[in-house]
Formats: sequence, C-alpha cells, structure tokens
Amino acid sequence: MANSSVFYRSASPYPVAVRGAGSYLWDESGKRYLDAASGALVCNLGHGLTRIAEAMAAQARTLQYVHGSQFSSAIYERYAERLSQLAGGGYRFWACSGGSEAVESAIKLARQWQVERGESGRFKVIARMPSYHGASLGALASSGMGSRRALYTPLLREEAFPKIPAPDPALPGLQDAAQLEAEVERQGEDRVAAFLAETVVGAADPALAPAEGYFQEIAAICRRHGLLYIADEVMCGMGRCGQPMAFSRYGVRPDVVVLGKGLAAGYAPLAGILVKEEIFAELMAGSGRFTHGYTYSGHPVSLAAGEAVLDILWEEELFGRAGVLGARLEQGLRQIGDPRVLKLRREGLMLGLVLGDPESAGPFPRPGLAARVGRAAMERGLIVYPGSGAADGTRGDHLLLGPPFNATEGEIDLICELLQSSLAATA
Repeated sequence: MANSSVFYRSASPYPVAVRGAGSYLWDESGKRYLDAASGALVCNLGHGLTRIAEAMAAQARTLQYVHGSQFSSAIYERYAERLSQLAGGGYRFWACSGGSEAVESAIKLARQWQVERGESGRFKVIARMPSYHGASLGALASSGMGSRRALYTPLLREEAFPKIPAPDPALPGLQDAAQLEAEVERQGEDRVAAFLAETVVGAADPALAPAEGYFQEIAAICRRHGLLYIADEVMCGMGRCGQPMAFSRYGVRPDVVVLGKGLAAGYAPLAGILVKEEIFAELMAGSGRFTHGYTYSGHPVSLAAGEAVLDILWEEELFGRAGVLGARLEQGLRQIGDPRVLKLRREGLMLGLVLGDPESAGPFPRPGLAARVGRAAMERGLIVYPGSGAADGTRGDHLLLGPPFNATEGEIDLICELLQSSLAATA
C-alpha cells in the first residue's frame, strides 16, 4: 500500500485481484477465493462470462454514449420494456449507475410528484430502522444504520426522514404495518410524500423479511394517505430471493421499485427505478419533465450488459435455481452448530446469520465478531459479507451470504465447510 496511488477504503492491506471465473477470484499471488457474497450481492452470475463482455463490446462499437436530455437509444427502449415485463408490466424504467443514485432518484420523484398534484407541503419520506439505502447524503439520511451515518449526521436533514421499526417476523403482518399509519398521523399526512422500505433487508439486518400481510397493508396505507410506496430491491431484487422481483411473493405492486447491483451482475455500473406508468403520465401531463438527471443515465454499454444478464437468467432458468441453491446452503449452515449463530434466515439465495452471545441471546460482548469471522474466512479463501449495528445501530454482528445463482452444489457445500472452520478459529 505504501507504494500505491489508490485511495483505499481503510488502512488494512488489500489483496490485488487479477482474475475472476465462475464463483472464484484470484489475487496476484495466485491465491483463490470462493465468492460466497457475490461481491456485495452484485455478481449474481459469477465472474468471467465472455458472453456479457462481448455484448458490451458490440454495443460500444455501435453507440457508446448519448446524453439523456438529448437522445434515447435502441438498447434503452428494448431493455426498459423487458424490465417492465419482468416486474409484471405497466412500469417505466429510469436508468442510472448505482443504487444510491437510484434511491436519490426515487426520493426526488416522490417530492416532484406530490408538488405536481398540488401537495407542495409533502416532502417527508418515512423509512425504517435498521435499513440501508445507500451512501449518498439523501440515501444515507433515509437509512437506519447508525455506524454508517454517525460521522455525517450534521449533513443529514433528519426531519425529512422519520423512521419506524423494521418488521418483526414474530408480529402479525397487519399489526406490524400499523406502525406506518401511526407515524403518518404523527408527522401529519399533508407533510409525508412517500414510504421507503427494503422488501427484504440487506446489509443492515440480513435477510430480514416480514410476516404475511405486512406489505399488503403497507400498500393499502400508502393508498389511503396519498403516499408513494417505494420498494428498495437494490440487493434483494433481480432473482436474489428466488423470483424476478422480491415484492411478487407479497402480492403487491409498488409505485416505485429501486433496482441495482444484480441488474448488470457486476459487469457494468447499472441501477435505476421502475415507476408506474400512471405516475410517469401525471408528470408528463403536468410539468412535462422529471427535474433530475445524471451524466451517465441510460448508458448504452451498461444497458447492453443488463440485457445480456436478462438473457442468461431466462435461458439458464436461474431464478428458480437461486431458490434450490439457497435451500441447500441453508441446510449446510444449520449443521455448523456454533452457538454464536443465534438466527439463520433465508430468502431465496440470500442468507443472514445473526451472531451474538448464546447466554444472553443479545449482542456479542466483544465488538467486531462478524469482522473477525470475515478476516478468518478470507485467510481460508472464502469471501463473506460481515456487518454490524442491527441491535442498536452500533452493536449486533451478522454475516450475509449470497453466492452466484450458477454456483455448483459442490461450491455451496464448500462454503459451509470453510465458514465452519472460520467460525471455529474466531474468538
């Protein structure tokens, strides 16, 4: 690191990756790593697929860039239609480069939509605690993840993002969802623009999902009070939970769906929002424009990567395979038997291990257990996604696992073996 010009995220030494293939990465020393987290649940198809690289190269040779205020593109038109159909139809797709940008877009859309309806007093976006919606300031303010927010609190407009508790699967869904209505009444209906929630919680409290009935009631509350219901599926969407969109299992149709990560499976930066057709129509019939935009919105090469990913997901029937592999991984993880694994959750091929003190069933007394397990796993050639803060914003350790949808059964079994060894080696 001393001779590098890279601004690293921390002072810890980083191995330099030089190659990826399938579920594995190799560093410059030749060491191999089994990617049990798909990066940050991004590389849903693993590494090194030349078919996607070739699709991107072909697009770059034809049309590599247009500015979104001046042109659409054939690839944008085609991809948006396919993505809308994947979500059940009746959506428009706004493309950008990353999940934080997409969340910011959804927040700004909610505000503009309310103003154009004559509800200019509405600006607040109710979110949940814990949650994580992104690193940019608007997305961070909407997040309920204390460790990532603390340093930047003076820059965040907290009153614009009131919080309710994230769902408790032990509560009846209707009772749990009632917390949203109570918060709308506390804040004042005429001040609230939208409700923002991860369909399945990711980095903040992995694979946390509500009881049946929760999201149906959430959608009904939003309709009653004139709010946009924004579903954040940056991490849990695009097949990660065993079907194209995680919200489908709840029988709801969000007004806005935020997507990212798996859209282009790590082959290019691609994210965006799906917006109901009628909301788009209201804006176009009103001001005639969305007062927002990014330089790389709708980048043709990224969209070509996204379209190639869609082709592979359908052709190889990987939406269903994610659920099959997830069940196998869950079965293997349940055999580990480490008492510090307090809970094991699974939604498709998204698995969360809540770590803690087996005596108190609370946070582990020595902070940083998940990070230590993550380091032990890296030493053994296994990549996991450690996290903390679900208990109170700072305390509470957990691990998130999400290998590629096309991992082999042998690789799934090896994940369990290496993780068991990593836990055993960690105090």
